[in-house]
Amino acid sequence: MATRNGNAIWRGDLQSGTGEVTVGNGVFTGNYSFKSRFEDGDGTNPEELIAAAHAGCYSMQLSAMLAEAGTPPTSVDTSAVCSLRNIDGKPTIDRIRLTTVGDVPGLSEDEFQKVAAEAKEACLISRALAGVKEIELEARLKH
Repeated sequence: MATRNGNAIWRGDLQSGTGEVTVGNGVFTGNYSFKSRFEDGDGTNPEELIAAAHAGCYSMQLSAMLAEAGTPPTSVDTSAVCSLRNIDGKPTIDRIRLTTVGDVPGLSEDEFQKVAAEAKEACLISRALAGVKEIELEARLKH
C-alpha cells in the first residue's frame, strides 16, 4: 500500500512560537501557532488538517460504496468539525462531526442513510481515529 507524508517545523516556545506544516511534497503549506490552535488566531492547526483529511476520506468512501451498490453519486460534499476539549487537564480531540450531502439520482433517503452510516465505519480515517470518543454523522440526500 501507499505511504503518505507530512512535515511540521516549530520555532520557539509553545505560547509565542510559530510553525509551518507541509502536506505531502508541498501541495499545501500553512502557518500555525498557539493562537491558531487554541484561540482564534490566523493560520491552521493540526485539528483542521485532521478534519479536512476525514472529510476527504469519507467523501471518497461514500462515493465508492454508492457506486458499488449501483447508484454512483453525481457528488458528495462533506465537511468535518473536530472538537478539541480539555479532558483530565489535557487537550483532547473528543468529537468529530461529519456533515455530508449526497447528490445520488435514483436513491431513496433510507438507502442513502444506510450506506452513509456504513461508509462512516469503513472510512480509513474514521478507523485511524478510533480513539476519538465520538464521531457523529449527519447525512442528507440532495433533492
